[in-house]
Formats: sequence, C-alpha cells, structure tokens
Amino acid sequence: MPSCSPDCCLYLAVEIIKVFSEDGVGKVVEVTAGMMARDVCQFLVYKSHCLDDNCWSLVEHHSLLGLERCLEDHELVVSVKACMPPESKFLFRKNYAKYEFFRNPLNFFPEQMVAWCQESNGSIPQSQLLQNFLNSSSCPEIQGFLYMKETGRKSWKKLYMFLRRSGLYYSTKGMSKEPRHLQLLSDLEESNIFTVTTGRKMHNAPTDYQFCIKPSKGRTELKELKMLCAEDEQSRTCWMTAFRLLKFGILLYQNYKTPHQRKTISNFTTPVRSVSENSLVAMDFSGRTGRVIDNPVEAQSAAMEEGHTWRKRSQRMNVLGSPSPLHPSPLSSVIHRTQLWFHGRIMREESHRMIMQQGQVDGLFLLRDSQSNPKAFVLTLCHHQKIKHFQILPFEEDGQVFFSLDDGSTKFTDLIHLVEFYQLNRGILPCKLKHPCTVVAL
Repeated sequence: MPSCSPDCCLYLAVEIIKVFSEDGVGKVVEVTAGMMARDVCQFLVYKSHCLDDNCWSLVEHHSLLGLERCLEDHELVVSVKACMPPESKFLFRKNYAKYEFFRNPLNFFPEQMVAWCQESNGSIPQSQLLQNFLNSSSCPEIQGFLYMKETGRKSWKKLYMFLRRSGLYYSTKGMSKEPRHLQLLSDLEESNIFTVTTGRKMHNAPTDYQFCIKPSKGRTELKELKMLCAEDEQSRTCWMTAFRLLKFGILLYQNYKTPHQRKTISNFTTPVRSVSENSLVAMDFSGRTGRVIDNPVEAQSAAMEEGHTWRKRSQRMNVLGSPSPLHPSPLSSVIHRTQLWFHGRIMREESHRMIMQQGQVDGLFLLRDSQSNPKAFVLTLCHHQKIKHFQILPFEEDGQVFFSLDDGSTKFTDLIHLVEFYQLNRGILPCKLKHPCTVVAL
C-alpha cells in the first residue's frame, strides 16, 4: 500500500467552516485542527482589510436556541464546531469588552457581589481582585440573587446563588451558604455561558438581562439549558465575566497580554485560505501604477487620508461659490456614509442590539439617521453599561449648514469633524467617543 504523503496528511487534517458577517454574507474558510479562534480572526481581519486591534471575535451563534457567545482566543475552532448543531453558525464581530475587565475591573465586579470584599469589610484593596480570580489556589466567590427558569415550566424562581471554581450553586434556604443548603446547578468545566438573543418574551423572563449555561459537549436540547436572569446589566456582566475567569483562569490573562503577531498571507499555513475572493481591496495610486495595500493599518490610514482630501475639496468648492453655500456639495453631505461608525436608517432598537453585541464598554458609539427629524442625526453612545442617545441637529449660519450636539454652541461643517472633536473632547457627553460600532462585510 502506498504511503501517505505529507500533503495528503495535511489535506486530511483540514476542515471547511463558513463564517458570516453581520450583513448575512458568509465566507468559506479552510482551517486545520490546531487553529485557534484568534488565528481565524486574524485571517479574516487580513482578508477583509480591517484594523487588527485585538477586539475581533469569532461568535458561536445558535439561531434555534436563541443563544450566542464569543469564543475565547485559545479555543480550537474545529473542536467547537464538532459540538454545534447543523443550523448553528460562526459570526465575525467586534467585541470591545473581551478583555476590558483587565483594564477596569471595578466596572465589572460590584463590591456587594464579591464575597471576598464583603468578608474583609473592604480592607483588601480592589486592585488585588483579579489576582484572586487568576490564582488557582484562592477561592473567589460571586454571590447574589438570580432568577432561574424552572425545568419544563414557564415560571421563574428567585434564588440566592454562589459562583465558585467548583460550579454555580443556589441556596435552598434563603441566603444560607452552609453546605447542606447548597445545591449544584452547573459545573464550569463542562459548560459554557451564553447570552440570550431572543428577548424576554420567548422565555417569559422577568427582566431583559438573561443569560444561559449550556453543556459544552454534545447536541443540546432546550430542556438541558440552565436559563438565568439578572436584575440589571451590571450584575449580568459580573456573573458572566466571573464565569469566564473561573473557567479559564490564567489562560484569559495570557490571551490578553500576548501581542498580536501581525501576519502577512505567507505566514498563514497553506490550508488557511478563503474560497471566495470577491471582497474590495484598498489601492494606492500615488505611483505610476496602482498597488494593493495589504497592510490593514496602512489601508485604514489611506481611507482616512482620502476622507480628509474629499472634505478639503468640498470646502474649496464652497469658497469658489460652486456649489452654493446654501446647498452643500453632494459629497460633503454624504461623506459620513463612508465611515465605519455610520449606520444609516437603522431603528433605535437595532442600535441597542449592535451596541450590546459589541461589548457595552464606555465610549462605544455609532451614528444613525434620526427617525423623528429627517434632517437630523442621532449619536448612540454607551456609558456605564447604559445606552444613551443624543440628537445632532442642523443649524444654518451665514448661509452655511452646520451640525451641533449642544444646540449650536459647538458647530461642525460635517459629521466627520463632529466625531473627531468628541473623540478628543468630552464636551456635553458623559465620556469621549472611543470605540466605533463597526459592521464589516466579509
């Protein structure tokens, strides 16, 4: 029998997956058994000419169950796919909150929910909080009330729960944590934590802050899910972040600290390739002939420079009197539509969904057309895990149209200038604009 060649063995170790962007377009990618979620994200970043900022995630999405979660960077994609039902899929999406708890732990762990802080009466510095989670010999514990959906029923029961390294427990007697009163609800080793995407009506949930613990192996049925519901967004985020930290521990910190190795296409192993190559690419025409810009940072810089050039050109046209200052040039009136943070005629509910999916960190923002005023726009901004909306109104002065967030006190000739200003200055906003809510087509 002829021996198997190295190329043949490599081929047998390859699996085809399909990854979808948020506009519903999918890209087929070949991956090896040893490829991690981070590797696939870097490949898609390279192919889509995105800015590689360590905030991209591969999302495991279960449409029938109404669940999704961001894969951890170190998870093996082929292994995850093997446990997913046929109707489920992978999404490619921004997740700014992926490692935000390492930068701002106090925003993620309220003192009243951390038993360690309660028992010490605040004598232990909060700066040691993450060390407590990452140290496998310590015993951190998250505590608080959660609603739990009773198996096979539509009703929910409010219970006092404790999250430890050994699992999630609920007390059968009030807030007692005596061992005889604790019932194990789920372990961490064989489970993953998901957000619920179907809204509160489907499960008759008491609040909007649902999440779910799902067995990580095998094809899961609805009755095997542990459906939970928090009182508010901060406590839901605390439970879900603590679950990740207790399950993966120091691996998460290593993922956070490991710098991205910026890769060219030659650095990727041979099977990692896109089957369809019909996406737009950035071009440089500064020389005698055009060239493709492969570096995503250079591509982003070129796009920004081109936007500045367009605006300068439109301003010169206004000075020359063509077109009239009373009627801004078509280019200046639509230039914002080329920006990643502008999402056009989406509804308020859709803007909420997008902000929530991309992490709900301070400064996450998008701009959209106003539903109530066809000449106005709306800035949607996240601050302290709450989503706020600010109307951008047009003002006419000396025959020229300006845009303002503060009733004309600070005016801008276009929305790009407005965004750039509030990225550097907080102004009337609760925080600066920091993270654009981005949807990238694969």
